[in-house]
Amino acid sequence: MTKIKMCGLRREEDIEYANILLPEYIGYVFAKKSRRCVAPEIAERLTKVLSTEITPVGVFVDEPIENVIALTESGAIKMAQLHGNESEDYAAELRRHGIPVIRAFKVSSEADIEAAKRSYADYILLDSGSGSGETFDWSLIQNVGRDFFLAGGLTAENVGEAVKKLRPFAVDASSCLETDGFKDFDKMKAFAEAVR
Repeated sequence: MTKIKMCGLRREEDIEYANILLPEYIGYVFAKKSRRCVAPEIAERLTKVLSTEITPVGVFVDEPIENVIALTESGAIKMAQLHGNESEDYAAELRRHGIPVIRAFKVSSEADIEAAKRSYADYILLDSGSGSGETFDWSLIQNVGRDFFLAGGLTAENVGEAVKKLRPFAVDASSCLETDGFKDFDKMKAFAEAVR
């Protein structure tokens, strides 16, 4: 069954919602330019009340590698999701520290899919862009040949079709789970039910 990642959690109530719905993954955004950015100490505090059935993922854009390792060592996160210009060596170094890596790829052509297939990361994430809230041309996803997270413009209305058609390992959503910029339990629930 396709797994669920709910991204951009930053408040205790967000964690409470997740603990009820039990997505397999939640994401904390550590990219400074994001309005969903959380401080490391807040992520650490939130993870302490997060269900142990849920894996916390840190979302990074060109973060110094020692900061990513420190967040893992503090227990705040268990996986790293990379959205910047991090090299394959960067991903390999995280893996040497026992940190599983999700590498994000913006998909606009078949060449992007080919690059994703070659990635050293544990998982690839195929997206329309960083938080654009729009889907990309799903017909580009043919024979990826490895587990992938699908992101970009997924909603409770279209995620069921995406799961049936593309069979992603996991689906990743953030903005569609919000009302006025904050996580909304009803929207999170509708999304989870649509996937399942």
